[in-house]
Amino acid sequence: MTGGHGHGAGHDDHGSGNKKIALLISVLALFLAVAETLGKSAQTATLGQNIEAANLWSFFQAKTIRITVLRAAWEEMEIEVQHATNPDMKKSMEHRIERWKRTAERYENEPDPPEGRKQLAARAKTAEQRRDDAAAAHHHYEVASAALQIAIVLASAAIITSMTALIWGAIGLGGIAIAFTGIGLFKPHLIHLF
Repeated sequence: MTGGHGHGAGHDDHGSGNKKIALLISVLALFLAVAETLGKSAQTATLGQNIEAANLWSFFQAKTIRITVLRAAWEEMEIEVQHATNPDMKKSMEHRIERWKRTAERYENEPDPPEGRKQLAARAKTAEQRRDDAAAAHHHYEVASAALQIAIVLASAAIITSMTALIWGAIGLGGIAIAFTGIGLFKPHLIHLF
């Protein structure tokens, strides 16, 4: 009878250990879901900010072209003014030149709304920085996801093999994954190891 009881106690200890490993797997899976969600969000943000930066640089280029066209027109008209003999025509041409110059200045610096070349360049650089931040964060979330997936495999193998080293490996990888997730969230440019 005692032998049966001893066998049952050993079985209960093994079952209790498996429950703890199952709980560990559940926690790792939870962190995996968080890391994957954050990774997808960062990937979407990377794409969105890249599109925004490209659009702003396109708008910047359009303003540059407009300024160049205006500059060419007023410089050509400045030559024509020198040869104009009709005072009214000369005055009209000079007025038009001034209008073109003011328009070119506005294209260069238009703070409200922020659509001058100067403002567009600043906005595009900000979008590029946000894109780079999101891309760096995405990279860290990917590393965290991979570490968590491996940790889940190790923990699952620990149930079958009863090897304590596998459990510690799973816990260690889980800790590394949590660290990479934190880096992705708070300091995406902190390290670039991988």
